[in-house]
Amino acid sequence: MAYIEPSEFVTKMVDAGEQKVYMSTKDTLIRAFMAGAILGLAAMFAITVMVKTGSPLIGAILFPVGFIMLYLMKFDLLTGVFTLVPLALLDKRPGVTFGQVMRNWGLVFCGNFGGALTVAFLMSFILTYGYNVDGGALAAKVSSIGESRTVGYQAHGLDGWLTIFIRGMLCNWMVSMGVVGAMISTSATGKMAAMWMPVMLFFFMGFEHSIVNMFLFPFSMIMGGDFTVADYLVWNELPTVLGNLAGGLLLVGLPLYMTHVRTSPERKVGR
Repeated sequence: MAYIEPSEFVTKMVDAGEQKVYMSTKDTLIRAFMAGAILGLAAMFAITVMVKTGSPLIGAILFPVGFIMLYLMKFDLLTGVFTLVPLALLDKRPGVTFGQVMRNWGLVFCGNFGGALTVAFLMSFILTYGYNVDGGALAAKVSSIGESRTVGYQAHGLDGWLTIFIRGMLCNWMVSMGVVGAMISTSATGKMAAMWMPVMLFFFMGFEHSIVNMFLFPFSMIMGGDFTVADYLVWNELPTVLGNLAGGLLLVGLPLYMTHVRTSPERKVGR
C-alpha cells in the first residue's frame, strides 16, 4: 500500500471540495442519488444480517461494503461534503462562495434523500410482495428501531435532542475519518481497509447517520412504525444533520486543514 503523507492528502481534500462546488447540478444530483440508494441498501443488508444471525457485530462488520462501493464510484454523501466542501471556501479558492457551498449541500441532501427513499419503497415492496403480506421479523425490527430513535428520544425532551446531536457528531467524526483515510493510499485495497474500520465502529456503536436515517425511518413508517413524519424530522433527521455537520467539519476537516495546510511557524527551541 502506497502511503501518502497528511500534508499531501489534506491538499487533495481541499481540491476535492473545490471540485464538488463546481460540479454541474445534474452530476451532483445523480451522484448523490446513487450514494443514498447504495447506503440504504447496505443498511438493509446489515439489518437483515443482524436479524438472521442475532449478532449486531456481524451486521456492523459487513455494513461498510456499501460505503466502500459508493466511495470507489465517487458518489457523494452529505456527510462527506460537510467535511470537504467548506475547506475550499476557507482556502479561498477562486470563485468559491458561501452560497455555492450551501448550493452543494442542498443538492446532495436532495439527491441522497431521493435515493434512500427509493430503496425504502423498493425493499418494502419486495418484503411484503407488493404490500399483500406482513413483513415478518425484519419489518418488526425496523419498526421498533424507528420508534425508539424518534419518540424514544422525544420522551427525554431537550436531553434527548442533544443526545441525537452528539450521536450525529460522533458518527461523522468516524465516517469522515473513513473518507479522509481513503486518501492516504493509492491502492484500492488500501482505501478499503482505511474506510472499513471507522465505518464499522460508527454502525456498531449506534451513532446517527443522516443518510442511513433517510432510508431507515421512511422504511420503518411503511412497515408500521408508530411515529409521524414530524417526529422523524424534528426528533431525528434535523439534529442528526446538524451533528453530522459539526462532527465532520470540527473534528476532521478543520483540524487537518489547520495543522497540515494553514500551519503555524515552527517553535524555536528554548523560546
